[in-house]
Amino acid sequence: MSLLEVNDLHVEFHTRDGVAKAVNGVSYTVDAGETLAVLGESGSGKSVTAQAIMGILDMPPGKITGGEVLFQDQDLLKLPREERRKIRGRKMAMIFQDALSSLNPVLSVGYQLGEMFRVHRGLSRKEARAKAVELMDRVRIPAAKERVNDYPHQFSGGMRQRIMIAMALALGPELIIADEPTTALDVTVQAQVMELLAELQDEFNMGLILITHDLGVVADVADKIAVMYAGRIVETAPVHDLYRAPAHPYTKGLLDSIPRLDQKGHELNAIKGLPPSLLAIPPGCAFNPRCPMARDVCRTDEPPLYEVGEHRASACHFWEEMLDAR
Repeated sequence: MSLLEVNDLHVEFHTRDGVAKAVNGVSYTVDAGETLAVLGESGSGKSVTAQAIMGILDMPPGKITGGEVLFQDQDLLKLPREERRKIRGRKMAMIFQDALSSLNPVLSVGYQLGEMFRVHRGLSRKEARAKAVELMDRVRIPAAKERVNDYPHQFSGGMRQRIMIAMALALGPELIIADEPTTALDVTVQAQVMELLAELQDEFNMGLILITHDLGVVADVADKIAVMYAGRIVETAPVHDLYRAPAHPYTKGLLDSIPRLDQKGHELNAIKGLPPSLLAIPPGCAFNPRCPMARDVCRTDEPPLYEVGEHRASACHFWEEMLDAR
């Protein structure tokens, strides 16, 4: 039994301009101790899927129109709100991408960390403060005892992200969703944050969903990858198989756009065009207007998620050509 199993999830947003189909039949699984990286451009549905899993989607305007989210074989979408709330924090937690806007600017970080223990465990203020210091030490914030009463703006971006990780870890969850945890951090701090997450994951055997558009971050930490485009998963594969031989033109475009040290002075590759509006997703394969391999069938028939190998799938009519080309 997987720790988390998402089956055929659909999410829509009802707006003045029409219905935006943000998530269109997403399915994936995460096991204990496993890292799933979810890749894609902005607007591909990565974060909306995570919010639906966590139960923090704004409804309205959002609406879950189909599918199931099984956590330890229990469908979270069928639970009453209070039961769902008991699972958040205790069993599954989320690290948000902008720590400064996610933390309350008028409360000390110690108060915000301690609140988890006061609300869920019934600890006193003194006991909660001690737990906050312990958490700050665990995520390697220097002089934690002296800084526990500092406010978010008094910490650097990297330190604020460590505080967000500490909050997620507070109650010992079995699953963590990290939504762009290294956004706006320099490369050195990115590496430190990802190394910290990996160490904590090993220590507690947590499942981890890493949402990102940075393929460089993914390569060293993920076990498997799900690539999303226009609200749909277009390819899934073990990390090394995907990097070695992508089976979807969109995945290949993402990989080819990574700057390379051996191509100094060369023009960077880029995927032409823009992602489609979720209010009017093109018929057939949603990627066809930007795809160099697009043919007539791509403009009329939506490709299913074909099984293309062991633990691999691709939503491309011409996946065999993709693999043969590599």
